Amino acid sequence: MKEQTVMTKQGMLEGVREDGCIVFKGVPYAEPPVGELRWKAPKPLKPWQGVLKADHFGNRQAQTDRQDPASFYGKEFYQDTVYATPVSEDGLYLNIWVPEDAREKNAGEDSLLPVAFYIHGGGFLGGCGHEVEFRTNAYARQGVILVTINYRLGIWGFFAHPWLAAEDEAACGNYGIMDQLAALKWVRENISAFGGDPENITIFGQSAGCISTQTLISSPYAKGLFARAILQSGAGYPILLQKDVSLEDAFELGERIVKKAKADSVEALRALPEEILCDIQTKLIVENMSAGKGLPFWPVMNGKFRTGTFDELTRTGQIADVPIMIGSTKDDITVTPDEAKNKNSHLRQSCKDFALETDKNSHKPCYVYYFQRDLPGDEAGAFHSAELWYMFGTLGQCWRPMTSGDFALSDQMVRYWTNFMKNGDPNGAGLEKWRPCRVDDPFEMIFDVEK
Repeated sequence: MKEQTVMTKQGMLEGVREDGCIVFKGVPYAEPPVGELRWKAPKPLKPWQGVLKADHFGNRQAQTDRQDPASFYGKEFYQDTVYATPVSEDGLYLNIWVPEDAREKNAGEDSLLPVAFYIHGGGFLGGCGHEVEFRTNAYARQGVILVTINYRLGIWGFFAHPWLAAEDEAACGNYGIMDQLAALKWVRENISAFGGDPENITIFGQSAGCISTQTLISSPYAKGLFARAILQSGAGYPILLQKDVSLEDAFELGERIVKKAKADSVEALRALPEEILCDIQTKLIVENMSAGKGLPFWPVMNGKFRTGTFDELTRTGQIADVPIMIGSTKDDITVTPDEAKNKNSHLRQSCKDFALETDKNSHKPCYVYYFQRDLPGDEAGAFHSAELWYMFGTLGQCWRPMTSGDFALSDQMVRYWTNFMKNGDPNGAGLEKWRPCRVDDPFEMIFDVEK
């Protein structure tokens, strides 16, 4: 793909050359969800005139600032200047990393490149698609186009109330997930212009992005829009991190929001300044955490977008019948110190049990991994999100004193991930055989540096 310009269905985009890629940054995929569009399903993007320069990353979706250098994740992921784009409700943007030679090597419809569609984590409260650990040319070097996205978060993405249900039952409480769906549809409609295959898209995500991916593979609204899925530190059977939030529970939270806002109508809520909503959200988080209820915002079982609990849908074979990868880390969320020491956490087992349950339903192969590398530089171990540096091939952008063994592990993981994205099987030349996890062979791939 020597040209830096691409004609999409909405207009001409111009990207920038970086490290063997053409990168299209801050590409809008839906109308800004502001004003009357706040708490509505994303609206299709209107065409533009002329050339849109996609040379800088877009706004981060409205959220509380996460750059506190004193916090663990602030130091780990949120300190670089590129991350710190403005925070705004106008934040529905995506980014695309395309190999420079994509069009030349893939001139025909039968040889278009596979596409990796990544959904970031952050507890449904923060983060964005251009964090330092995601900005990579490693996938392009393996012949895979990478797409990362922003979506509505927190009170803007997961607010539910009877006023909103009366407007749109399916979207109510799931505006952030609807954004992900809109971005996925945009990619399917436009990615062939970049040399990508709309029929060969892998959706994947970590933490809240994993829960989002699990929601999409469990929803009839996303049926047929992707070819495979990767679930990192957020899924399992039975579920441990995710909350199956009923519409009634979501409405209870919504009533608390309305009370704090002193609003008497949805119109009054939509008229509130972004800063007021941010303040309300902060108070809700403090109240929930103080009461031991955990984070307040999650996808909602509203009977439309998702019709049952994840455990029910897994047990009854109602998730998308596509190849899946799933796994966790040694010191992941919910893992106790004793579990980490003995490497026998409930989260690790739930990933294997998810694969075994899908195998009982004659589901396509499910590959299970366990990441146990204790990252150098501190005593955090194989913490929640530790694998991101490795499977994105971005160790060179990390502050930690990585070793040659770490870079070798990263190269291995990048190849496994991109092989899976190409054909639903992570295996390839020079790699240890990774077998599917089945009832008669509960195999699990262990990732660590060679001792």
